[in-house]
Amino acid sequence: MASESGSKVYLIVLAAGESRRLGRPKQLLKLDGTELVAHVVERAQASPIDGVMIVTGAHRAAVESAIEDRDVTTVFNPVFAEGQGTSLAAGVRALPDIADAVIVLLGDMPAISSDVIFALAHLWREHRPVAAIARYRSGRGHPVLFDRELFPELQQLAGDEGARKLLKRLGDRVVEIPVDADEPPQDVDTEEDWERLQREWNAVGDDAR
Repeated sequence: MASESGSKVYLIVLAAGESRRLGRPKQLLKLDGTELVAHVVERAQASPIDGVMIVTGAHRAAVESAIEDRDVTTVFNPVFAEGQGTSLAAGVRALPDIADAVIVLLGDMPAISSDVIFALAHLWREHRPVAAIARYRSGRGHPVLFDRELFPELQQLAGDEGARKLLKRLGDRVVEIPVDADEPPQDVDTEEDWERLQREWNAVGDDAR
């Protein structure tokens, strides 16, 4: 769903991690025969955004193969081992000049809600906050949106800090979208996380996803 000039919202999926704690590429684990990163892309493309970019790093070829039939742009982060901040910076640097805002997702978070992505994009198009984030009952979580005003700062991120310090510094300029869920979507760092995600995924019917 393309938007009018001046309201272009793009989406970056961070899928460059080495998965050292898990010991295997978490973005390539499969649910219902589909890689986690492909599930995330599917949720993103079901939302009213103007383009999806995937930042790759470790396991680059396998990640690109998992999404080769999707209408996405891939961006390789050669310094992915230095931390997630470098991948977000690489993605923002690769955004087209027409991008007015960007939503950030993780590549191992397949249960992310298309409705929440929609709500963030709609909120920004209506009110133009400098940043917006989902607020679950347990606290903030993905996804998060940044206005182009913040692109220069995002392009300079380094290490594994990501955008947390930036969001903290922005304070009440960050608008929260309330989400009717106890916790943010499950991501995968350990075998226990993966087992929990499979249980939760299988407990929810296809119609509810």
